[in-house]
Amino acid sequence: MFHKEFFVLLCFLHAETESIANSEFNLQGDYLLGGLFDIHYASVAHYRNIPEAVICSSNPFTLSSYRRFQMMRFSIEEINNSTSLLPNVTLGYEIFDHCSDTKNFPGIFSLMSVVGSIQPWKESVNFSKVIAVVGTYTSTATLTVAPLFMKDLVPLISYGAASSVFSRKKNFPSFLRTVHPNKDVIKMIFEILQRFKWTWVTFLYADDDYGRDGYDLFVKMIRNTEICLGYSKGLNTDTDYPKMFKQIIDFRVNVIIVFTAEWTAEAVINSAIQQNVTNKVWIAADAWSLHKELPKKTGIRNIGTVLGVAEPKTTIPGFSDFIYSFKAQNQCENPEQDPFCNQRCNCSSVSAEDIITADPSFNFPVYSAVYAVAHALHAVLQCGAGSCNKSIKVYPHMVLHELRRSSFTFLNQTVQFDDNGDPKFGSVAIVFWNSSGNAEEVGFFSFYPTFKFFINSSKIKWHGDEKVPESVCSQACPEGFAKIQEGIHTCCFSCTICPNGTYINSTEDPYNCINCKETEWSTEGSTSCTIRLLEYIPFTDTAAVVIMVGALVLVALTVVMSVLFALNYNTPVVRSAGGPMCFLILGCLSLCSLSVFFYFGEPTETYCTLRFLPFLLFYTVCLACFVVRSFQIVCIFKISAKFPKLLSYWTKYHGHWLIITVAFFVQALLLITGYSIAPPKPYSDTFWYSDIIVLGCDLDLNLKATSSSFILLSVLCCLSFIFSYMGKNLPKNYNEAKTITFCLLLLILTWITFATVSMLYHGKYIHAMNALAILSSLYSFLLWYFFPKCYIIIFQPKKNTQQHFQGLIQNYTKTISQ
Repeated sequence: MFHKEFFVLLCFLHAETESIANSEFNLQGDYLLGGLFDIHYASVAHYRNIPEAVICSSNPFTLSSYRRFQMMRFSIEEINNSTSLLPNVTLGYEIFDHCSDTKNFPGIFSLMSVVGSIQPWKESVNFSKVIAVVGTYTSTATLTVAPLFMKDLVPLISYGAASSVFSRKKNFPSFLRTVHPNKDVIKMIFEILQRFKWTWVTFLYADDDYGRDGYDLFVKMIRNTEICLGYSKGLNTDTDYPKMFKQIIDFRVNVIIVFTAEWTAEAVINSAIQQNVTNKVWIAADAWSLHKELPKKTGIRNIGTVLGVAEPKTTIPGFSDFIYSFKAQNQCENPEQDPFCNQRCNCSSVSAEDIITADPSFNFPVYSAVYAVAHALHAVLQCGAGSCNKSIKVYPHMVLHELRRSSFTFLNQTVQFDDNGDPKFGSVAIVFWNSSGNAEEVGFFSFYPTFKFFINSSKIKWHGDEKVPESVCSQACPEGFAKIQEGIHTCCFSCTICPNGTYINSTEDPYNCINCKETEWSTEGSTSCTIRLLEYIPFTDTAAVVIMVGALVLVALTVVMSVLFALNYNTPVVRSAGGPMCFLILGCLSLCSLSVFFYFGEPTETYCTLRFLPFLLFYTVCLACFVVRSFQIVCIFKISAKFPKLLSYWTKYHGHWLIITVAFFVQALLLITGYSIAPPKPYSDTFWYSDIIVLGCDLDLNLKATSSSFILLSVLCCLSFIFSYMGKNLPKNYNEAKTITFCLLLLILTWITFATVSMLYHGKYIHAMNALAILSSLYSFLLWYFFPKCYIIIFQPKKNTQQHFQGLIQNYTKTISQ
């Protein structure tokens, strides 16, 4: 029974053309265009138990859609009156009121059928009586009807379906559109958010194919950016607006994007006024940004500032005259056909002024869609020189082929389509709802031929104190502070200052303080690092000059003393000082002083080697000499009497020279081994000071060979001190031991002092103090051991005689025997 009634319904819809000749929904012509416009809108879904056709005229009237409907009629009349486009060819149309997204199939079947009925049991044949269809308006409606036209490649040119899914040519091969897809509109909204630095936003979208696609594109667009989606909601007829606005207020979101059709936007704005939602920035999608009634509604100023993206206002010459001249006629004159007729307007009360002043959104896309079909047909019919070749049988796929190649200019725009069927022309305007209740253009967004974005913010009168409102989850961190994310949103964070030695690069990574390089430094809260100042003691430094002069004086003194000792070589004073050993000690002291000069200037590997090697090697010889000298003194005066053979062996085998030689070669072997494995190298001390690098030399004391060389020096120093201390009560004027003991005490005190200072101070002058400690170690022997002997030689020659020394020894022997 249902199939029979359905078949009868279709038959009624295909009445003979004679009965519809005077309807504004129909026009006879050589070639027929289809049109689908939602002149009425079935806003509430009715649930029925039996099949029932949708009677569009019983639903609310949509003036803006009726204006688009008239734009198609005007376009075809203008083309038919043209002598250059499709000469001697007339276009006709059959238009249906497509008021429901999913229940207007009778009209679609009518456009597809050439014989007045659909017979699905027959083989597949191209039944379409139209060469192209202009429509539909919504994405959901287009998704419903498009597959029916895709099979036979009937061009379906939409003036409002912006969903991204239609760019898939595999699924929609004959679909084109003259409206910018959602990705362009979302890109525009994104640019507005970035322009005003709004990072905490709400996205309200229609819970349909158009809205969900816009939401998905927006989420993808803001990913990995500073913009966060604080709240989102899909809107339908059951939406609880009071609860929704309460949540938005609780989330402290001040920018609300409304990506819906105009009837849903009306519900949102009306509810916002009723709920006393204030001081928000509203961003309207192109579907309702040019709404004529909402900007004038009482209380609209209280909700805040309304911006929007919209089709630029384009004046189409002759349209107003066309509206004034036509007289609306309804097709369905038989009352029995009314329930099945979607070619009724019921708009006799609408005046020409109402139509002309209605929302002009998507009018130019309708206009350009009709002209695109006309130019494609012009190419198919090989028109030119005032006539067209009507003998060519035109199929929809032939028109589709030429549509894809479209390239014509009118109203200062070149109409073209890309490979996806999307427009490669037009721009998007930025509008502001001013206090006069008008949508004032304050900027534009151009995609072709190049990307251009401009907005004149001085034209926008913001709510409140007229400053650009803020919409952030957290205030931006001050310079030098890193963000610590709180929760799931990157826009919600606390701030922590970056410590010394780090900096923050908010452009690359605002969440982590970056450590400076070892050669750089920074203070607390820095945004960049500063190159550390390299510090070392140059040769021209005052301290360096003084110490180097001291070293040269020491060398000069050793030379003078060596000459003096050579001239008085056979005197008791020289022989008691060590005889030939004196010259060895003086020579080693001079060679040790070479190390002092390499503590100044920028360190190199050679400098570092010579900083330690001469002192460690030749000072070992000096200490070995004093060990031997101390032992000899104690042996002569104290040990020889008890152990006479020990002195005999010592003298016979030259024990003093043997010990000195062994000490020298052991130290040399240790130094060669240590320097071969890990030679001293320049070292940058970055630990103690944040803003400077102190250059020095690094000696690896963890290496056994290197550490052993210092241990050898310490052992020799201890032995020398022990032996010299044992001779503290020897003859006064012959007491070499006391002198050596005093020199060693000075030596030990010097290095204890240096060790204490090096623990407290780590600047560049620590190297000067090290050089001074070395020089002090050399002067301790030179001044307190050799200088007194030089004094006796020069100023007290009476004491430098054999008789004097023998007298002292005899007196000491009597004292011991008593």
